[in-house]
Amino acid sequence: MPPPSADHHTDLLVVGAGPTGLFAAYYAGFRGLSVTVLDSLPEPGGQINAMYPEKQIFDIAGFPAVRGRELVDRLLEQAAPYDPCYLLGHRAETMERTTEGAFLVTTHQGARVRAKAVIVTGGIGTFTPRPLPAAAAYEGAGLAYFVRRPDDYAGRDVVIVGGGDSAFDWALTLHPLAASVTLVHRRDTFRAHPATVAAVRAAGVEILTEAELTKVIGDGGDGRDIEAVEITRRDGQTYRLPCQGIIAALGFTANLGPLLGWGIDIAHRRHIPVDPAMRTSVPGIYAAGDINDYPGKVRLIAVGFGEAATAVNNAAHHIDPEQPVFPGHSTDVPTAAPAAA
Repeated sequence: MPPPSADHHTDLLVVGAGPTGLFAAYYAGFRGLSVTVLDSLPEPGGQINAMYPEKQIFDIAGFPAVRGRELVDRLLEQAAPYDPCYLLGHRAETMERTTEGAFLVTTHQGARVRAKAVIVTGGIGTFTPRPLPAAAAYEGAGLAYFVRRPDDYAGRDVVIVGGGDSAFDWALTLHPLAASVTLVHRRDTFRAHPATVAAVRAAGVEILTEAELTKVIGDGGDGRDIEAVEITRRDGQTYRLPCQGIIAALGFTANLGPLLGWGIDIAHRRHIPVDPAMRTSVPGIYAAGDINDYPGKVRLIAVGFGEAATAVNNAAHHIDPEQPVFPGHSTDVPTAAPAAA
């Protein structure tokens, strides 16, 4: 990762490293543009890697089914020959216009990116996990908000807190690997899809309802290795369960954050209106994927890919008016991608 204080000069800045942003990085390279991709999360993939990397996705063209993590890996591989610069773990903060008409974006870590055009592909905006107060001291040392590598939980006693789709998906994924999986939910009804709930029950995962995780017991050393947890039922009964891993699947809060101060028209503080060229109200700034809005908008990854191509093509023309908006088909180009090193 580049040093936080580094200055970056690029043709195109893509804000958001989800699937739409990663495809925009590829397509910008195809158009001959240098590109920098910025995301507040520590790894690429956006919501997919944060919330459902192991789930199957069924509506991506050319893939009857593809795991979320595999889709992200394929998108990174597709963009790699063009050597995009990734600034991960950087939240876009301020944006100003330079005297040359470029954009200067500064991140919360102090990195500065000077770009000739910007494409916002931030999905639902910056999102942060809802906390689990009783386990807050163990964040990064046994407490996780999503599962990046299921194999890390092999042979462990795992407690999952939550009642939504993510909680039940992780229960199904980890049950064959972990020594034990217990799902804890404060209500006796669930937000998860009934079929997923039924599958978790059929797998034999223990489900404790009307219960909360109220205490984490460390190993007596530095207190940073989880040994067990205490679960308190609504009737006051307390359980102590062996545990070496806690997954807090309590959902996320999302907002556009600093983007609200960039001078871009925002609809209902949630989405960015665009025209058919994916242009926002600020010339030189485009938006693609779930974050944008227009009549008839359909929020699918597949749609985001098309919007990314439209945004990049129009951004290329904005950067250099001598360049056509439509460059031709990739099959018409003698070499559609540079050879991998």
